[in-house]
Amino acid sequence: MRQNPARRAALLDGAIEVLAREGARGLTQRAVDKEAAVPIGTASNYFRNRDDLLVQAGVRVYERLRPDEDALAEMFDRARDAESYGAMLRESVGRIAAFPSGHLALLELRLEATRRPELRTLLTERVRADIDENVTRHEAAGLPGGATAVRLMYLAMNWLIVEQLTLPDVFTDAERDELVTGAVQRLVAPFRPVAK
Repeated sequence: MRQNPARRAALLDGAIEVLAREGARGLTQRAVDKEAAVPIGTASNYFRNRDDLLVQAGVRVYERLRPDEDALAEMFDRARDAESYGAMLRESVGRIAAFPSGHLALLELRLEATRRPELRTLLTERVRADIDENVTRHEAAGLPGGATAVRLMYLAMNWLIVEQLTLPDVFTDAERDELVTGAVQRLVAPFRPVAK
């Protein structure tokens, strides 16, 4: 297999766009070559088969969606009350909504994972690790609500994102922000008063 990291990333980014636009059935190595604007046959030099391409596209989506470590630490450091916690979540939802093809590709990959055990294993491990990390960061920051609140917030925010990407006219941006605020107030409150 070829090892040019920039070319590999371009191919995986192409795969994400194909998944988002055409679904898993449209994901072929030829379609990825075309999307990445590389010579036909290039993807086959980087990915053993379609399954490998699907799995690696899933990995790439997470690479692109995840903030770096410093940004994550700063986000949790700023979350000291319901308002700042809500701001952190609105920022997260906004970041994901700004990369719609990535989240739509993940939805396609989740559907495909019901038929492909290797993909299911990868996505299960990745999502579980993300949830566990969020619980750990939440608790380490001394935020209220505990693990159950974090998991409920994860579920609520994920479906809100799905709604925004698939049926964007159901809620306005202002309504989306109100829903995030309402979820924080109901699931994570009460916050301790901030020391002045």
